[in-house]
Amino acid sequence: MRSGRRLTLGLVVAAMLLGSQGQALAGNKPAYRYPWLPVKARVADLLSRMSLDDKLGQMMQAERLGIKAPGDVAKAKLGSLLSGGSSQPTPNTTQAWADMYDNFQREALSTPLGIPLIYGVDAVHGHNGLYGATVYPHNIGLGATRNPALAKKIGRATAEEVSATGIDWDFAPCLCVSRNDRWGRTYESFGEVPELATSMSTIIDGLQGRSLSQPASVMATAKHYIGDGGTTGGVNEGNTQISEQELRKIHLPPFRAAVERGVGSVMVSYSSWNDVKLHANSYLINNVLKGELGFKGIVISDYNGVDKIDGKTGFTPEEVSASVNAGIDMIMVPFEYQKFIDTLRGEVQNGHVSQARIDDANRRILTKKFELGLFEHPLTDRKYMSTVGSKEHRDLAREAVRESQVLLKNDNNVLPLDKSRNKIFVAGKTADDLGNQTGGWTVGWQGASGPVTTGTTILQGIKQTAKPSSTVTYSKDGTGIDHSYDVAVAVVGETPYAETKGDRPASMGLDQTDLATLQKLHDSGVPTVVVLVSGRPLDIAQQLPQWDGLIESWLPGTEGQGVADVLFGAYNPTGKLPVTWMRSADQQPINVGDGKPALFPFGYGLSYRHGH
Repeated sequence: MRSGRRLTLGLVVAAMLLGSQGQALAGNKPAYRYPWLPVKARVADLLSRMSLDDKLGQMMQAERLGIKAPGDVAKAKLGSLLSGGSSQPTPNTTQAWADMYDNFQREALSTPLGIPLIYGVDAVHGHNGLYGATVYPHNIGLGATRNPALAKKIGRATAEEVSATGIDWDFAPCLCVSRNDRWGRTYESFGEVPELATSMSTIIDGLQGRSLSQPASVMATAKHYIGDGGTTGGVNEGNTQISEQELRKIHLPPFRAAVERGVGSVMVSYSSWNDVKLHANSYLINNVLKGELGFKGIVISDYNGVDKIDGKTGFTPEEVSASVNAGIDMIMVPFEYQKFIDTLRGEVQNGHVSQARIDDANRRILTKKFELGLFEHPLTDRKYMSTVGSKEHRDLAREAVRESQVLLKNDNNVLPLDKSRNKIFVAGKTADDLGNQTGGWTVGWQGASGPVTTGTTILQGIKQTAKPSSTVTYSKDGTGIDHSYDVAVAVVGETPYAETKGDRPASMGLDQTDLATLQKLHDSGVPTVVVLVSGRPLDIAQQLPQWDGLIESWLPGTEGQGVADVLFGAYNPTGKLPVTWMRSADQQPINVGDGKPALFPFGYGLSYRHGH
């Protein structure tokens, strides 16, 4: 070493780890700036240089809309930002996202230590907040495919489109096991048994790639830990009142699988387990997740989740220390991040939160930032911009749609439809509605009806598939149908929703608009095929006898051509129910093995040529 130069603590650690290679550290850069050093050594060196304020800033994740002025990111030394479900830049283009990301990132890099931001987004079925991105079927549809290899491919394609906008962190997949279809997040679940979410956790491998440092790798998040799909009454953010044995048997296995796959982060659930909020549950986070499962990544709170611990608005010092001591490493405080930093600083200073706990949280956060290569490549890799909504990705989505369709009824072989010499009448509010087809979490948190993004509606798919010798007539409400038609296709179901607003504590049937449309078709005497677009099974037992065919389409996303492929037999349906289909809403919760008689059992699904 050059004489007179003193090794910093980090250099000593590095020298010890590397032996003679430590010689190469001679130079002016701090050890954490050397990419060839082991991540552990880089983290130790950087941590030794950080003040308490640096460390508290790293533990904060603010909403980008909460950044009120240029310089706020650097001033608070923020470690992370997110775009919530309805937080898109204007214009909502790939370029604008990338520019926004890079501007925030440059600000973080301007701080004395130059620690890059990590930026999160809810890309839960493709990069769904970005206009023009490929939107895949929601998880319940992927669960119907029973195809883990497909899930992995979707993870990879999503990671490319997310990377194109600079984002490093995806708050997906949801590994909840939905046990009550009244829950508004049922469609975010792969199904009602742990085996489905466990097998489909391959999507994590797709998102994260072979290593986080690879181009177009984004950090995945297993959420929501734990038991959010098992709340009493299917109430969102509710209370899961079950034994630890059942919690471990039903809800823990997918998280164990995610940890084994090296998932980078785990998000804590808003819900409670036997009246204790998960955001304050040290046993389940510290003992089970970090201890027993050996999770080494970042535990992140949900959006304002810490504020919900005591059930009152406005977080308290007690809530802050309870959540951090329970093992939450990064806290999503969308707007009041400065108040949170000040409160947490007070809790450290008064001894309610230890310096060791703050260091542990920072170690976990910084480790992921180094593993992602953010110190070397902090800005957007714009070569992935061409992947957004690309033909390759849309073809993959179309394949996912095909495989997710579940044929539930096919009297007199009404399906597949004949492409030639066929007179087809198409009706229903969702036949030509991309927003209904994509559902919630699509260019907006709750989603919306109408042309919310670009893609192919189910009606367009039908028109593109029928040959010129056939006619396709469309009427949204069914007006104009008569005896002359060979078949009617009704595309009906739920309109978009996300958490809480999507809870259905009362009836679970079709709405009056759909019932009126279906009645018109039935009255005409024309054989009717129903395509049900919904985030869960609906209460349809009374109407079912009037339908000749039924396909459960779930929420297929932007590629409606995949539905048409199944309707016309270009693809023989292979989808199987990932949930048990109720005979009536009052059976909820109904799950495989509980002895309740189902309208269609878990795993049911017909095909055209071979029957069930």
